[in-house]
Amino acid sequence: MEDKVLNPAGKDGIYGVVHFKTNAVAIIPLDEHNNTWIVGQYRYPLNSYEWEVIEGGCPEGTSLVETAQRELMEEAGLKAENFEMILEMQLSNSTTDELSYTYIARNLTEVEARPEEDEQLCIKKLPFEEVYQMVLRNEIRDGLSVASILRAKIVLERK
Repeated sequence: MEDKVLNPAGKDGIYGVVHFKTNAVAIIPLDEHNNTWIVGQYRYPLNSYEWEVIEGGCPEGTSLVETAQRELMEEAGLKAENFEMILEMQLSNSTTDELSYTYIARNLTEVEARPEEDEQLCIKKLPFEEVYQMVLRNEIRDGLSVASILRAKIVLERK
């Protein structure tokens, strides 16, 4: 979408906004020992291999929790009984209208992972504290993952 606008100097301009037909959903599964799972995959736009939390797109008309359940099963081979939303975030509000929602998932059961055909994923199970340290060492750089892990750290410390 493009709008004709007046910029702060009063001159004509164009403002483009990218509209997303999905919202982003991130999931931090935690077992009874506060271990979690992260996903490694190649990211074409940056030509780099990245570690991230489990995440995916929630199509319009689909519930956020349904999407969280689907992504958790597809990417990590996990089912969860409980989902607690810990973060609502605007991902890039200067150019897009994309929103994101992060859940902590608990009471986990292992099932068969079913990644989408365009995904080649590496799954790691680590103590949550180690994943937090990966953020501090700049080993996890995806914005949604960083924000989700930092918020989860705060939530876990308050309990």
